[in-house]
Amino acid sequence: MRILLAEDDAIIADGLSRSLRQGGYAVDWAANGLDAEAALLTVDYDLLILDLGLPKLGGLEVLKRLRARNSPLAVLILTALDGTGDRVKGLDLGADDYMVKPFDLAELEARVRALTRRSAGKTPTIQCGALVYDQVGRMAQLDGQTLDLSARELGLLEVLLSRMGRLVSKDQLVDHLCGWGGEVSHNAIEVYVHRLRKKLEVGGVKIATMRGLGYCLERNQAD
Repeated sequence: MRILLAEDDAIIADGLSRSLRQGGYAVDWAANGLDAEAALLTVDYDLLILDLGLPKLGGLEVLKRLRARNSPLAVLILTALDGTGDRVKGLDLGADDYMVKPFDLAELEARVRALTRRSAGKTPTIQCGALVYDQVGRMAQLDGQTLDLSARELGLLEVLLSRMGRLVSKDQLVDHLCGWGGEVSHNAIEVYVHRLRKKLEVGGVKIATMRGLGYCLERNQAD
């Protein structure tokens, strides 16, 4: 899952980015509205976390332009403006949720999970043979046993599950696993796939390698 964080406060942006990345999300940070607008025009995101008080181009204008392009991207407004009028205006322009600073980090992360799940039209769980993935709690179980997955492995599994039965290239995996400035190489992807494959194959779940093309989480015939 890839998130654009449009926030001009560097301290808030750094803390929130770190927390989301530890949860397995790829996060890009835009410190002003013009940079956020440029990013939205060039990158395919799963969620926009948008501060209303952005310099150069206000958050409401960023949101207005996004919806004028008929983009269905989920948007969580994050702002210090707590007036009802501001909240209503943001929601009327097409925001999906609204949080006021200061905010509880655990609550924000829960809302992020809900919005990314809702925007993709996801059901609470995805199953592939003996593998069951809970998209609300972001937890995977194999034969009823919880899998111990790193943040990278968790992100990788989410991408493969979302495209179950279809080829996913290394470039696509890199794009979903790292934000701007991230250093996830093709060799690193191979390492993550190898580790995840070993954890899944004991339950009969297979990640197939298409040499020179990418990977595919094979759909169980009984699913």
